[in-house]
Amino acid sequence: MGKVYVFDHPLIQHKVALMRMKETNVKDFRDLAREIAMLMGFEATRDLELEEVEIETPICKTRVNMLKGEDIAIIPILRAGLGFVDGMLELVPNAKVGHVGLYRDPETHEPVEYYCKLPTDIGKRKIFVLDPMLATGGSAVAAIDFIKKRGGKDIVFMCLIAAPEGIKALQDAHPDVDIYIASKDEKLNENAYIVPGLGDAGDRLYGTK
Repeated sequence: MGKVYVFDHPLIQHKVALMRMKETNVKDFRDLAREIAMLMGFEATRDLELEEVEIETPICKTRVNMLKGEDIAIIPILRAGLGFVDGMLELVPNAKVGHVGLYRDPETHEPVEYYCKLPTDIGKRKIFVLDPMLATGGSAVAAIDFIKKRGGKDIVFMCLIAAPEGIKALQDAHPDVDIYIASKDEKLNENAYIVPGLGDAGDRLYGTK
């Protein structure tokens, strides 16, 4: 079973609190999403493989640890997942970026795919799937289904806020996927929105309603 990591870092918790506030404007919301993604990514990349290489400092030759290749893919779930991309790219600027486009049917709350474009060598890469909200889990499960069908294997899911229902759904469908969460919330309401949550992350990132 993949691990579920809920962050308790003070900076992350403070920034999540600011994002929850209804008066936080679009610019600040975007900046906070980028900053949290970078802070979360620092921990989520902890298991990247290293190799020992020889370099020369101004003083002498020495052996140091460096990343063994940079075979990383960042896959945001459109559109809200885009808010996490820049923060991750600040950590791993040479990562390839794919996109999975889903929307939630307003009546059934089930995900509908409208776009999927991944790196051609996705099967060789460590994959970070990004989406700010893990509510019912339907979008995350579907996105990872699509990625696996196209050859993806080593997958991590990162989100800002998660409901217990979404965590369970994702674990049940993809027990091999580690889940990184900035904040675990109370529940879903009758409209499948996370409570207390922060509203619609896509609308708040891009100023739409």
